[in-house]
Amino acid sequence: MLHKFLTVLLAGQLWFANTVHAEEPDWSAYKTVLTQVKPGTKNGVKLMLVDYPAIKADGSLDKAYQALAGFDINRLAGREEQLAFYINAYNILALKTVADHWPVESIKDVGGLFSPVWDKPAGELGGKTVSLGEVEHKILRPMGEPRIHLAIVCASVSCPDLRDEPYTAAQLSAQLDDQAQQFLNNPGKGLRIDEDHLSVSQIFDWFEKDFAADGGVKAFLKKYRTDLPELKLKTDIDYDWTVNSSR
Repeated sequence: MLHKFLTVLLAGQLWFANTVHAEEPDWSAYKTVLTQVKPGTKNGVKLMLVDYPAIKADGSLDKAYQALAGFDINRLAGREEQLAFYINAYNILALKTVADHWPVESIKDVGGLFSPVWDKPAGELGGKTVSLGEVEHKILRPMGEPRIHLAIVCASVSCPDLRDEPYTAAQLSAQLDDQAQQFLNNPGKGLRIDEDHLSVSQIFDWFEKDFAADGGVKAFLKKYRTDLPELKLKTDIDYDWTVNSSR
């Protein structure tokens, strides 16, 4: 009898989840934050730079975080909504982590040897306190989308670039493809063709197994760079953890 009750209850929950109208947060404040993200060069690398003092002083980052933290995550009815939400969430929380401790030379300076920044509380999502590590490793990576690694931005020079727009469910696939394209065409941090090998970001070493669903790292690279010669692959582009700040 109990088994039957639980079966009916689960069926009802699934029906509700599939029929509820999907929603996404109001990203207007986050859009304002992203107006303070401009192209530039730092340590010889071309990237999108963030004006942290400006987004802290004008209140736009705090408003973006409040909209994020106050959103009911049960309203995220589909995979695309969830992916877009948590990619934006990671990026907002990373921005907040740096802004809250400004000035810092690196986001890693917020943590320490025995208490890395990735494990520290970064903010609230769905009424629960989360860390950047939890969002990345416990929520996003299990969703099986390797392109997230070219979309989440850990506030560092060698990270993928912040977009000048929030991720949305309707545009997600095109946005992620564009992120991959942009990153892999940046020889300073994504991919560089050297004389006897292909140099790529250490991201492809750290998260190599996540690209297996796309046929492996090399197949993933060739999807976005059809001009690649048949050379040995090395994840030897130095990872610069300097904060991606314009000041």
